[in-house]
Amino acid sequence: MKKDGNTLHKVDSLTHFHRMFGLEKPKHPLISFINIEQMDYEPAALSGSLVLNFYKIAYKENLCGKARYGQNYYDFNEGGLVFTAPGQVFESPDGRATSGYMLLIHPDFLLSYDIAKKIKQYGFFSYAANEALHVSESEKAMIMTVFKIMDDELNSRIDQFSQDVIISQVELLLTYSNRFYNRQFITRKSVNHELLQKLEEILDGYFTHELTLKQGIPTVQYLSDQLHLSPSYLSDMLRTLTGQNTQHLIHHKLVEKAKELLSTSSLSVAQVAYQLGFEHPQSFSRLFKLKTTYSPLEFRQSFN
Repeated sequence: MKKDGNTLHKVDSLTHFHRMFGLEKPKHPLISFINIEQMDYEPAALSGSLVLNFYKIAYKENLCGKARYGQNYYDFNEGGLVFTAPGQVFESPDGRATSGYMLLIHPDFLLSYDIAKKIKQYGFFSYAANEALHVSESEKAMIMTVFKIMDDELNSRIDQFSQDVIISQVELLLTYSNRFYNRQFITRKSVNHELLQKLEEILDGYFTHELTLKQGIPTVQYLSDQLHLSPSYLSDMLRTLTGQNTQHLIHHKLVEKAKELLSTSSLSVAQVAYQLGFEHPQSFSRLFKLKTTYSPLEFRQSFN
C-alpha cells in the first residue's frame, strides 16, 4: 500500500526529464550528459517516486539529505556511482546534490550495437542505491575523462561518427565500473566475510528450524532480504569472493543436508526430498546426481 501523497512520476523521455528538473532541452533526444549543479527544482514538488524509461548513471559528490531505494536509505557523503535501469522505481531525494554528473541513455540509442544486449548483463544496474560504487581519486579521474569525452562529443560535433564514439565510451565506462566493483568487493573483505558468515548462519537456521517444510527451498530473494542486499549485489559479491553465486551456494547446502539425511536416517528418497523443500522427488534426484555424480540411492548404498 502506498503512502498518501507518494506520487509516482513516470518519465518516458529525456526531454521530459530535462523539463522536470529545469534544464535546457537535450542536444540529442536519446542521450544526455548533465551537470547536477545546473538542475533547478524544488524537492517538495517532486516528492514521491520516479520511474525512468532509460538508463541512468550518476556520479554524486554528496547529497544534502537522504533518498530511499527499496527498503534502504542512503547518502553520498563519500561520493559514488549509482546505476539504474529502465523501469526501476526509486524515491526522489529530499535534498539537492551539490555537485556531480549524470548520464542518461535511452535504450533506443544502443540499438544495432552489441552493447544493447550486453548492458543487461551488468548486475550493478540491479543493485540497490545503498550499494553504490565508491571510487578512489584515481578511479574518479578515469570516470571523469570518459564523461568529458562524451560531453564534448554532444556539445561540439554531433555527426555520423558521434554515436560510435559515444557508444565506445559507454562501453569503457561500464568496463571500468565492473573492474571497480570487483575491487570494492575485494577491499571490503572484512565486511563481506561477515556477510558470508551471516549468510551461512541464515542457511543453517533455515534447515535447522525446518523452514523448508513451510516455505520450500530457500531462494536468492529470501537470503538477500535477510541480509538487506539486492539479489544481484549478493550474487556478484559471492562470485568475486568464492567463485560461486548465491544459487550455487543454496544448491551446495541442499546437497550437504541431503547427504546428512541419507546417511543418518531411514527416510526414503522421496521423504528426504520433501524434507528439503522439493515439490517433486525427481527434481531432488537430478540436482543430487548433478552435484555428486551419484543418485541418492547410490549414495545411501555406499554407506551400507
